[in-house]
Amino acid sequence: MRDFAWGIAATGGIARTVGAAIVAEPGMRVAAVGSRDLGRAQELAATLGAESAYGSYEQLCADPAVDAVYVATPHAQHLQVAEAAIAAGKAVLCEKPLAATVDDAEKMVRLAREAGVFLMEAMWMRFNPLIQKIAADERFGDIRSVHATFGFAKPYNPEHRLWAPELGGGALLDLGIYPFGLAQLLLGMPSDLRITGSLAPNGVDAEAAGVLLYPDGRRALVETSLLGNYPNQASVVGTRMRADIQAPFWAPQRILLSGPAMEPEEHVLDPADNGYAGELREVRAATAEGRTESSVMPLDESLAMMGLLAAARRQLA
Repeated sequence: MRDFAWGIAATGGIARTVGAAIVAEPGMRVAAVGSRDLGRAQELAATLGAESAYGSYEQLCADPAVDAVYVATPHAQHLQVAEAAIAAGKAVLCEKPLAATVDDAEKMVRLAREAGVFLMEAMWMRFNPLIQKIAADERFGDIRSVHATFGFAKPYNPEHRLWAPELGGGALLDLGIYPFGLAQLLLGMPSDLRITGSLAPNGVDAEAAGVLLYPDGRRALVETSLLGNYPNQASVVGTRMRADIQAPFWAPQRILLSGPAMEPEEHVLDPADNGYAGELREVRAATAEGRTESSVMPLDESLAMMGLLAAARRQLA
């Protein structure tokens, strides 16, 4: 059986990281790299051992050797690349957030469903074995609280993708999706939210913090910021057990489970297994099985998250 062949759209840091994960995964290879800068595409293709490099995303998506396209562009370009890949019948793994706006995300999902093509948001946190262990462990009882922070100080530069509104900049889409996403995974969608924070001079969200409210008093406390360095840890508290998730909580290598009726348990990640490997395997398995969506990261949950982040952003206006 031939290796599962990937096309990588873009050449930035995350494209290189995931590209290396593809190369390291048995039975997978990078067949092509695409970029608006052909020279950068050629350089990354050579690094990853890909036979083809293209100066446009459309050419990448049209390559018959490519089974799936990994979209690693800035958020605002996700729809453009995904649309080309879906039209070409390629499975799509799209970096988080699924798109820069709710409208773009809804269009991507509609196009994929109409075409019967696999589409998944690359939320690698959901594929981390330690996060999956927490989500599946019934010893927590009733989970009452999730607390998570993700923030670092990034000097204001309106031309940088994290600050540029035309590139989908802001703390919520890039960083906040992880603490909000952990709450979504463990508690579902909130019935209400109360968010405070501040905006940058150009109007993008610089920081946001608040509480997601659930029935019966359950809650998630979330913080995200481009203005300060946060612990980037998380805790999950249930009626019978709690979990302390070491930084970075969205890609933990260690968690500690504890409770009044148990000896503390430390669980450590196998270095050979991480969220990147898991999401890559999910795309390959879904393609082989003819599935068009993932049960680990369902499209409806990606759309719900886009709506939740948009609602949080509106409270900062």
